Amino acid sequence: MKTKLLGRTGISVSELCFGTMSFGGDADETTSAAMYAACREAGINFFDCADVYNGGKSEEILGRLAKGHRDDLVLTTKCFGPTSADVNARGNTRRHVVRAVEASLKRLQTDRIDVLFLHQFDGQTPIEESLRALEDVVGAGKVIYPAVSNWSAWQTQRALDIQERHTWARLQVIQPMYNLVKRQAEVEILPMAQANGVGVMPYSPAAAGLLSGKYLGQGSGRLTTNKMYEARYGEPWAFEVAETYVAFCKQKGLHPVSTAIAWVGAHPAVTAPIIGARNVGQLSASLAAATVDMTPDLRAEIAALSRTPPPATDRLEEQKASRT
Repeated sequence: MKTKLLGRTGISVSELCFGTMSFGGDADETTSAAMYAACREAGINFFDCADVYNGGKSEEILGRLAKGHRDDLVLTTKCFGPTSADVNARGNTRRHVVRAVEASLKRLQTDRIDVLFLHQFDGQTPIEESLRALEDVVGAGKVIYPAVSNWSAWQTQRALDIQERHTWARLQVIQPMYNLVKRQAEVEILPMAQANGVGVMPYSPAAAGLLSGKYLGQGSGRLTTNKMYEARYGEPWAFEVAETYVAFCKQKGLHPVSTAIAWVGAHPAVTAPIIGARNVGQLSASLAAATVDMTPDLRAEIAALSRTPPPATDRLEEQKASRT
């Protein structure tokens, strides 16, 4: 598996990152260990987690699996979501970030977190407060690189500007949603990351399984029973794109999951798409994304199957003119 530089850190990570959200949930410890082993065998050194995944069990399992070769890995985790009933055990306050990092270190059984994401933007906490929290944990040696997930381009750019002004450790990575049916990141988030030399780890590259084709024509499944995924991918046009895409892959002899992940990974701003699975059998197609020859022409063909988001200015006439 190839490696890429992560932002401006100088460190190299595998071109695919494995997301451990299933650890301790859909995947028990034995299944988690089997998937972890398959990832390591494939050459993955990049693993993503969060403190809220399965009540902390995901971090605990990942920590046990990483023992003995921790220095060979780049581990990420996140904080923001509620970790207890305490009204203050959530958000991006300095109090919560510091406490969340301490708890994650214990669960991961490590002395540092390579990349810490603020999982969401906290509209109730001044951004300077949140960034100072990141600076605190970096200065203490408990976090190596600060990062954000699910932040807009303007929020991220503002954070970078504040950090530069205070000479604080800068954001090195962002984690946006990005796939063939969710392309809003192309408008401002990905260009902003490229302009600043920030690494990008997109999640949901296969659109929660929609682009696999397994949910097409079904009245049930994760996309209809899970309210979050139903809201995210439940519109009819998304299913129409998926149906067209799956037919395209069948015609070309391509695996839809492998190809969907490779399509995301081929964007010039992207460092490593985050793949996930509930078992080893499901994981194999995702790992195969590293072998897909995603040429510029193939990527353009696939992009043409979905809606291209309008430019930030909404001046569609200029977008159309640039294609002629």
